[in-house]
Amino acid sequence: MTVGQAREGARLAAWAVAGVIGLALVYVIGVFAFGAAGWITAPFRGAEDKRDNTVGSGEFRQTTYEEFFDLCEAVQNAEGTIQALQEERKGASETRTTQIDQSITALRAGRIESVDDYNAKAAQEHRAPFRDKDLPYRLDATAKRTKCAN
Repeated sequence: MTVGQAREGARLAAWAVAGVIGLALVYVIGVFAFGAAGWITAPFRGAEDKRDNTVGSGEFRQTTYEEFFDLCEAVQNAEGTIQALQEERKGASETRTTQIDQSITALRAGRIESVDDYNAKAAQEHRAPFRDKDLPYRLDATAKRTKCAN
């Protein structure tokens, strides 16, 4: 082997080593670039996956649909019980009147809580589409009677 051939072989070996190192650098840069992109977009992808797993779920839709009816019915049930207690109060003894007044106060508080819960859920963007079209958008806490369906 001549000196010229040895130099040519060394030069080719140097280029081969430089090529391998260059490919390794490109690979490492790619890993960091795509890894950083994945890390940066993780919150968005996670929120979308979470939404798809809940809002897109048939079980969530059915449960939410029924929940609006249940909350509205709870309001109506409290109103009916309050009405019955007010009727009973007219001829009740003083002791019973005190008991009735306490019950009415508790029922009114529970009714207001149900109204607030219904209104809060109706205002949630991810739940509102699953409220039946015949149910009111909002319930009025000051109304004497609540109408749940048309």
